[in-house]
Amino acid sequence: MTLKNHYLLISFGILALIGGFAPLFAESYFISLCTLVLIYAIFAMSIDILAGYAGRTSLCHGAIFGSAAYMAMYYVTIFGGSPAWAFVFGILMAIAISLIFGVLAVRASGVYFLLLTLALGMIVWGICQRWTSVTGGENGLRGNIRPEWLADPNHFYYFVLCIFILAAFMMWRFVSSPFGLGLKGIRESESRMRSLGYNTTLHLIMAFVVSGIGAGLAGILYAFFNSFISPSSVSLTQSVKGLLMVIVGGVGTLFGSFVGAGVLIALENLVSSFTQRWSFVMGLTFVVTMILLPSGIVGRLLATKPS
Repeated sequence: MTLKNHYLLISFGILALIGGFAPLFAESYFISLCTLVLIYAIFAMSIDILAGYAGRTSLCHGAIFGSAAYMAMYYVTIFGGSPAWAFVFGILMAIAISLIFGVLAVRASGVYFLLLTLALGMIVWGICQRWTSVTGGENGLRGNIRPEWLADPNHFYYFVLCIFILAAFMMWRFVSSPFGLGLKGIRESESRMRSLGYNTTLHLIMAFVVSGIGAGLAGILYAFFNSFISPSSVSLTQSVKGLLMVIVGGVGTLFGSFVGAGVLIALENLVSSFTQRWSFVMGLTFVVTMILLPSGIVGRLLATKPS
């Protein structure tokens, strides 16, 4: 393990320890923000698996995120199913959609991959917008689908924190494994990896599915957290939001997605409390960040550390 990985693990451990004690001294509003940060951190990390390690920037992960959330919400509120099975069916939905998207998209690269995933995501958004008998259209689906033991915000926070730690560890192991190193090779030169005997298409499809599982998991947790799902949850804006978190934190760092999620959620709530033009202020902030920190916050910090 490199020294950079040691820095990341130590930092992650410190933040997890702080997060474990947060409900003891923080107000309920702050706990809700922390819960939202953890959910979006999982979502952003799933995007970084493709963008940072496979060299494929996706604009359809919002569709996977929202579809899993819709499935969980629909299963509990319409069918009256249990939240545990809602998790299962939500993950299965994410796997199915990411597998279809992966098969269709991974043969493209660069801007073509970007545009293709954009189109695939827009198809899902159109379905959610028009299929009102199932999705509720613009009215969406509403309902508290948490089990009783997660009704307390602090209990739900600890639940999300545990899932975040487990998901982060699994994704880190995935990108650090020989398979993950193969993805990095594909990112650097797909033709060379193919000449070495690697089935690059299968590698990318599998990476897309693993990435989709992470996005679906975040979507299910979001449905539990927000108790409301609408077409905006599967829109392009959702995908761009997750991608911005990755960019701000540092593409290809994985842990940077957590930092980017924290920065974005904090800015979104802080700026919006002072002005209605918060989107302009945030956009300007991102432009400045891209100019001054093109490698992201964590990427810049790691660049200053010896490897």
